[in-house]
Amino acid sequence: MALIVQKFGGTSVGTVERIAQVAEKVKKFREKGDDIVVVVSAMSGETNRLIELARQISDDQPIARELDVMVSTGEQVTIALLAMALIKRGVPAVSYTGSQVRILTDSAHTKARILSIDDTNIRADLKAGRVVVVAGFQGVDEQGNITTLGRGGSDTTGVALAAALKADECQIYTDVDGVYTTDPRVVPKAQRLEKITFEEMLEMASLGSKVLQIRSVEFAGKYNVPLRVLHSFQEGPGTLITLDEEESMEQPIISGIAFNRDEAKLTIRGVPDLPGVAFKILGPISSANIEVDMIVQNVAHDNTTDFTFTVHRNDYQSAQQVLEATARELGAREVVGDVNIAKVSIVGVGMRSHAGVASRMFEALAKENINIQMISTSEIKVSVVIEEKYLELAVRALHTAFELDAPARQGD
Repeated sequence: MALIVQKFGGTSVGTVERIAQVAEKVKKFREKGDDIVVVVSAMSGETNRLIELARQISDDQPIARELDVMVSTGEQVTIALLAMALIKRGVPAVSYTGSQVRILTDSAHTKARILSIDDTNIRADLKAGRVVVVAGFQGVDEQGNITTLGRGGSDTTGVALAAALKADECQIYTDVDGVYTTDPRVVPKAQRLEKITFEEMLEMASLGSKVLQIRSVEFAGKYNVPLRVLHSFQEGPGTLITLDEEESMEQPIISGIAFNRDEAKLTIRGVPDLPGVAFKILGPISSANIEVDMIVQNVAHDNTTDFTFTVHRNDYQSAQQVLEATARELGAREVVGDVNIAKVSIVGVGMRSHAGVASRMFEALAKENINIQMISTSEIKVSVVIEEKYLELAVRALHTAFELDAPARQGD
């Protein structure tokens, strides 16, 4: 008998009919004898609807504490409906809000972090044969205030509960049947991965893969919680995300290719090449709460430097304004920018034991006449910035070059 935590997102519980389907799925697991804890999000669209109501009454600046009180009701509806659906099917069930479980968080409203979980009531219910249905995305602080966990909060709740309960597996149900080598909409020959490491998944998530939120993967890796990504309404093994790095002759060098269209590039040219210049450029950017991704610095013969960095495209105009002020202060020659770029990354723990991975990547892009503007590397990834119009061509070329394409079926 296993203890399994299952998390269902907003689209999986988007209608009463879908909640009934989830109840049927949970019932099948319960009939196998497994102990089940289910974490659910609000019904799809509900959180956005509630936030919009708050904005209408608060002139776009709702008080964070009260916003948490309101948006947390979305999950409260779902847990009650799912518990009812399970009981109707003869499965004993009980629902809990985050505060009823006592998922203790800090007091950072709308983006709280989990500090501890009291698993006493959940364990008692499981022992009594009940399925426990818990509201994702929410908790309570030391003062008893309702808090919410921010983007991807329900995934984080699921993983945190699995860690606290020492569950055998945390299953994340979504609208895809696993983690793929890249987006199948871009590369039809993309393959579902049977297994991927936390480290690889973390890189994939941070580099643009939208299957799992970064915080939940970090949490799972920290507490070694086996994660499995599954389709909500299709049968299949999904993808297991685990700590293990199996040594195998068949293990691919590259596990996947991630990409991100939401990039923009800024360059400040002709900056005096003096100690501390990088801080003088990036300090004001950081103070404006703008995250910088890739950085390249080139020193010219005339003792000036060109400094280039990338930001999220939404932050481009703000970053440009800050950089132009810095350029005037430093006596730089000019500031130039480009929003028509994209980042493509290859990811794989196999890179640690294989030389020449980066050159193989560059060769594949060169064959397609794709120019590389910036390069960033780590132990298990290589990222490049290219013109956005070449993004899909680059992803397909790399997918083939690293032998990730699914084998052709007979008759194709």
